[in-house]
Amino acid sequence: MTFPASLQALDLAGLRLTRTLGHTPALERAVRGYSQLGQYAAGWLALGVAGAALDRPRRAEWVRAVAGVGVAYVANQTIKFAVRRPRPQLADLPQLMQTPTQLSFPSAHATSSFAAAQAYAGLLPAGPLKAAAFAMAGSRLYLGVHWPSDIVIGAALGTAIGKGART
Repeated sequence: MTFPASLQALDLAGLRLTRTLGHTPALERAVRGYSQLGQYAAGWLALGVAGAALDRPRRAEWVRAVAGVGVAYVANQTIKFAVRRPRPQLADLPQLMQTPTQLSFPSAHATSSFAAAQAYAGLLPAGPLKAAAFAMAGSRLYLGVHWPSDIVIGAALGTAIGKGART
């Protein structure tokens, strides 16, 4: 799949901004550590499993919500392997962490984070869930491993699937 030149130019400008704004070695380490919690949706799935184990009266809701996060991750990977968009490779701004694949679109971190924020809303306070989702998605730009459009589409996909998991 080829992305329009205008989108590519916007993506490049957004990526360069996030890769150069507010970077320090300590902050890069912290953002990398936080971002690793989102790998394979593991942090979100663990949160949901803990909720199901600890919140017996709402166990069925937690299980449905965890399933929604899992579905979001699988849907993301299906799209990612079909589209096969390469991750950003900027010689002057290298990626700040390793990734399991070099496929970029859409962002699995954004997809699973926004799915969790929606699916777990009502089980946990929505504000902190949304803030955590935005921070997780933003971490991928900060680290230079995704284009901005990867994040936007991943967030939209995750939001839709997460809302579906609540109904």
